[in-house]
Amino acid sequence: MEGRSSSLVATAAVLHLLLLAPSLAAAFNYADALSKSLIFFEGQRSGKLPPGNRMPWRADSGLTDGAQYNVDLVGGYYDAGDNAATATPGALYVQVGDPGRDHACWERPEDMDTPRGVYRVDGTKPGSDVAGETAAALAASSVAFRRSDPAYSARLLHAAMAVFEFADRHRGSYSDSLSADVCPYYCSYSGYHDELLWAASWLHRASNNATYMAYVQAYGMQLGAGDDDFSFSWDDKRAGTKVLLSRGFLRRKLQGLELYKSHSDSYICSLVPGTSGFQAGQYTPGGLIYKEGESNMQYVTTATFLMLAYAKYLKSSGAVVSCGGRDLAPADLVALAKRQVDYILGKNPAGRSYMVGFGARYPERAHHRGASMPSVRTHPGRIGCDAGFQYLHAAGANPNVLIGAVLGGPDAHDGFDDDRGNYAQSEPATYINAPLVGPLAFFAGTIKKYN
Repeated sequence: MEGRSSSLVATAAVLHLLLLAPSLAAAFNYADALSKSLIFFEGQRSGKLPPGNRMPWRADSGLTDGAQYNVDLVGGYYDAGDNAATATPGALYVQVGDPGRDHACWERPEDMDTPRGVYRVDGTKPGSDVAGETAAALAASSVAFRRSDPAYSARLLHAAMAVFEFADRHRGSYSDSLSADVCPYYCSYSGYHDELLWAASWLHRASNNATYMAYVQAYGMQLGAGDDDFSFSWDDKRAGTKVLLSRGFLRRKLQGLELYKSHSDSYICSLVPGTSGFQAGQYTPGGLIYKEGESNMQYVTTATFLMLAYAKYLKSSGAVVSCGGRDLAPADLVALAKRQVDYILGKNPAGRSYMVGFGARYPERAHHRGASMPSVRTHPGRIGCDAGFQYLHAAGANPNVLIGAVLGGPDAHDGFDDDRGNYAQSEPATYINAPLVGPLAFFAGTIKKYN
């Protein structure tokens, strides 16, 4: 299944956010983990694979996507262990593949024969949430490419502006417009207000156009600026938006943004034991942030990313986090973030890395169709929809190593069942890996300067 444009805000864009790595003792080879975390995305590619693809067990797939609708939608990324954006005037294509039929099969991407339906939002079927997120992703990417490829950066920014205008003009949730085609798998539970504010904030960051800051100041409260939310995910952007907007207050003293600094502090305080804002029950006994029973690691990686991004903004302005009667320095946030990264890489009660292919002991049965089945190179014959379930239920390790994939992770008591049938713990996803790229680059020391 292709979708969730949140995965677009991944590698280069997150690298731009983080600060110079401090002198902390290295517990792991973070550079190796960083390299592997990027290789994972190559295993998720759809379409014609480029030469030198580092997942040799993958091959071309989805080569006719969009053809029946006279639009070229070949390419992109499968979002998780399933087989699942292109803008045209007045429309945005947001998903390829029938989620219900896709989940009913266990087959390699190269063998897909489930319906490759095309889903789009437009003026009559709005999707401000998915369009707003796409605009934010394009704007963030334009920042990342500004120096290395100015022409491409400009193209990205122009597209971001167009998609945001579309999202704002035709307001509505794609969960309502596409309903059964995207729910329950990709429902926008938080609505679309958070994505509109997220997009406007990124557009201001990318363009420095005062129009977008005026939008934030005029509509911020209406779009959720006054709401506290204590998780950041592919669905809910409120915490991330506040950290991003706090940058304008901390560095540039932009009027009207004090609120975002206050709410960012509340978010950080909610994660720090011993502070007045700490929310009990958010950690496993081994010290991992714990929010949800399914794919909990996505909340760990996003929180880790926000802690480091906020630490950057605080450090550059000489500010601290105010948690009632206790102040937290940027170094405190970095230390907490490091504990989360180290837990993922193996410093946990089980002594297990939750990144496939990293360390001496890691999960071997990721809930992932392509990784769990013989590759087309070793088994050229087609494996059909129902025939593939023998591999889902097999006891042995996956025949293909999905290098760099971070899985859903342990339960509330640090327990983990290395069973591909337990998708809540064993399924990888682009929205788990993407926020971790920046923290790994940070601790690997690959970021030499920041602005």
